[in-house]
Amino acid sequence: MSTTKTMIPLLLLLLLSPLSTTASTAAYPTIPGTIDTSVSSSQPDNLIPIRNEIYGNGKIFDISHRYINDMPVWDSKDGLGKFLSLPASMKNGSLANNSEMKLPTHTGTHVDSPGHVFDHYFDSGFDVDTLDLEVLNGPALLVDVPRHSNITAEVMKSLHIPKGVRRVLFRTLNTDRRLMFKREFDRSYVGFTKDGAKWLVDNTDIKLVGIDYLSVAAWSDLIPSHLVFLEGREIILVEALKLDDIQPGVYSVHCRRGISNKMRSHQMITFSVSY
Repeated sequence: MSTTKTMIPLLLLLLLSPLSTTASTAAYPTIPGTIDTSVSSSQPDNLIPIRNEIYGNGKIFDISHRYINDMPVWDSKDGLGKFLSLPASMKNGSLANNSEMKLPTHTGTHVDSPGHVFDHYFDSGFDVDTLDLEVLNGPALLVDVPRHSNITAEVMKSLHIPKGVRRVLFRTLNTDRRLMFKREFDRSYVGFTKDGAKWLVDNTDIKLVGIDYLSVAAWSDLIPSHLVFLEGREIILVEALKLDDIQPGVYSVHCRRGISNKMRSHQMITFSVSY
């Protein structure tokens, strides 16, 4: 079955499930210090920025997490902490405002490079600049994973993902528990076991795997699952997606890469979906 024929019924399923058009929700709130995205200032001199996470009346969703001091970072109880400073400020006589950001690249919504878990790939230069942008952009299927376990081979079989689907965003119990909104890292998050990762690699056409916490791999199979996914250098892992309040179905995924640096094992990105 061709990709086109496979994707058409999925697209129709999505069109039968319209999204909410609410501008501000619990998952996509107005950013503190700004006004609601559905409200315009009545005072032209009142300079309060409007920052959107939903665009086009609910047709475009930003599914990357906004960086804040209290967001979780890998295996830490303390969260990210202060990561942004203003070493050059116009208030202090500088010609322009220039910010400085310091944080681990394994923070917030990000992709993994093959060099993340393979040192010979790292030494050979397989960094995030070598990832295929075509894989990072295009039709993607958002699926709800059964909430009772990690993503095992049996769970993968039960999802019945059709051949030809190349990008899948897996929404799990992590979203229900709002783990990305809690400061302390939680090792009980849901992720892929080794056999689940192997089943995906061996039995599907999926080349982009997205998940809703800081690792696609379950804590118990942390390295083994990564090794299965990244050994062939064909699958791109997108971690810590924000998938709250979005209906399952087919979307168009758009990825904007952040600042790139050779030999980096991760890269922070902005991800959005539209339908």
